[in-house]
Amino acid sequence: MGNPIYPCLWFDGNAKEASEFYCSIFEESKILSETPFVVIIEINGSKFMLLNGGPEFKFNEAISFVINCENQNEIDYYWDKFSLGGIPGKCGWITDKYGVSWQIVPTILSKLMNDPQKAPKVMYKFMQMKKFEIQALLDL
Repeated sequence: MGNPIYPCLWFDGNAKEASEFYCSIFEESKILSETPFVVIIEINGSKFMLLNGGPEFKFNEAISFVINCENQNEIDYYWDKFSLGGIPGKCGWITDKYGVSWQIVPTILSKLMNDPQKAPKVMYKFMQMKKFEIQALLDL
């Protein structure tokens, strides 16, 4: 059974607005279809359903989307975009203006965390950060 699995995100009447916001951030994105209740988008090859479900449910940090970034420019780009009306958290986490949580993480982090000599220092350092600063981690 090779049926694709994709997330459905519950919005309170602003699914179309949110879909346009997300498509404006990711270069490889598009709106696939839309009705007054559901907007289907594709971001970097992944499908998302945005549903106008009403005020009953809210997003929280139990679900987040990870964006792996190759360099500081990418981290800065995504951080700046999601900061518009969003709430920065710690360790690269940010909640966007719709309440959706994102993790903006450097790809080098897994390599640094696999180095037994550097891992404790790296972890201590990034636990103090909001937005990841790659050079500060590499300088340890």
